[in-house]
Amino acid sequence: MNNNYGETPRGSLMRQVVLFTLVRVVFHTAYRMVYPFLSAFGRGLGVDVATISVALTGRSLVGIAGPFLAPLADTRGRKFSMVLGTVMFVLSAGLVGLFPGYITFFIALCLTALGAQIFIPAMQAYLGDRSSYQERGRLLGITELAWSLGFVVGVPFIGWLISRWGWQVVFPVLSGLGMAGLIVILFFLPAQPGNGRHENGFLGAFGDVFRSPVALAGLALCLVMTTGNEIVNLVFGVWMEDAFQLKLAALGGASVILGVAEFGGAGFSAWVVDRLGKQRAVQAGLLLNSLASIGLLLGRDNIWAAMAGLLVFYLSFEFALVSSLPLLSEILPKARATLMGLAMAFFSLGRAVGAIIGVPLYEIGFGANVIAVILLNLVSLLVLIWVRPAKEGALSET
Repeated sequence: MNNNYGETPRGSLMRQVVLFTLVRVVFHTAYRMVYPFLSAFGRGLGVDVATISVALTGRSLVGIAGPFLAPLADTRGRKFSMVLGTVMFVLSAGLVGLFPGYITFFIALCLTALGAQIFIPAMQAYLGDRSSYQERGRLLGITELAWSLGFVVGVPFIGWLISRWGWQVVFPVLSGLGMAGLIVILFFLPAQPGNGRHENGFLGAFGDVFRSPVALAGLALCLVMTTGNEIVNLVFGVWMEDAFQLKLAALGGASVILGVAEFGGAGFSAWVVDRLGKQRAVQAGLLLNSLASIGLLLGRDNIWAAMAGLLVFYLSFEFALVSSLPLLSEILPKARATLMGLAMAFFSLGRAVGAIIGVPLYEIGFGANVIAVILLNLVSLLVLIWVRPAKEGALSET
C-alpha cells in the first residue's frame, strides 16, 4: 500500500476517473469559454471588452487563493474539498442565471475559478491515495484530458447555446451540469477523513511542504518549466505575423494546433508515462521541447515548418507537464493535496514570469526567446534530479 486508505479496485477507480474528468470538463469549459466569446458576453451585459477584462483580472487574482485552501483536503478530507469546490461552481454559475448582470458575471468568473482550484488538487490527492504509484500516471493523465476537451468540445457547445438561445442560458446549463456531478460525488464517492497527522492542523500541511527540500525542488520545477514555455507562448503569434505576414491564417491554424497538442500531449502521457517512468518522461518531454524550439527558429522561412514546430513544442511541453503530476503526487503523501495545490500556483507563477520577460527578449530577436527556453529547460532537467517520490519502492520506477 502507498497511502493511508488502501487502493481501490480497478473497475471502481476507472469509473471515478471518468466522473472526475467529466466534472473537470465542465470547470474548464466555464474557464475557457470567455476568451472566444468575449464580445458576445460584453454585448449581452452591455459593457465593453475593457470592462470584461477587469473581470478576467479579478478571476486571476482570486484564483491565487485556491492553493491556500488546498490543505482542507489534507485535514478535512478529499471528498469534502471536492464537494466544496463543486458547490461553489454550481452556486456561482446559477447566480448569473437567476440575476444576469455584470456584477454576478464577475462573481461567477471568480468563484468558478476558485472552485476549480479547490477541486483539482483534492481530486489528484484522492487518486494518489487510491492508486499505486506504478499506474497513477495513466489515471492522472486521463483527467488532464479535460483541459483540452473543455476547448475542443465544451467551447463549441457553448457557442451553439449562445447562437440558439443567447448568452444568458450558458450559466444555468453549466450550473445544471455541475449539479449532476455534485450529486454523483455526494452519493457515490466514498468519504475519507483528513489524514490527521498535522499537529498544527491547516498550517501543518504548508509546514510539511516548505520544510521538504524535495517538495521545494518540485515547486521549482513547476516554476522554471512553465516560465520557459510562456516565453514562446506569449510571442509566437507576433513572431508568425512578422515572419509570414499571415496573422489571421497563422493564428487560426495555431489555435487548432494548440488544441490538438494539448490533447495529444496529455493523452500520450497517460499512455506511456507509467511504462517509461515519471522522471524519464519529464526528461524526454523537456529535451524534445528544446529541440522543437530550435526547429521553430530553423523553420522561420517556411510556414508549414513553423506550424510543425509549434505542434511539437506544445505537445512536448504538455507531455512533460502532465508527466510531472504523478511524480509530484508521491513526494509528500501526508500533504499531497497541499503540494498539488501549490504546484498549480507555481505553474501560474511561471506563466506570469514568462509573460514579463518574453516581450523584452523578443525585442532582441526571436532567437533570444529560443535560447532562454533551452536554458530554462536545462535548469528544469537539473532540478528534476532532486525530485523523487517518498517511497523507496517507487524509486526504480521514477
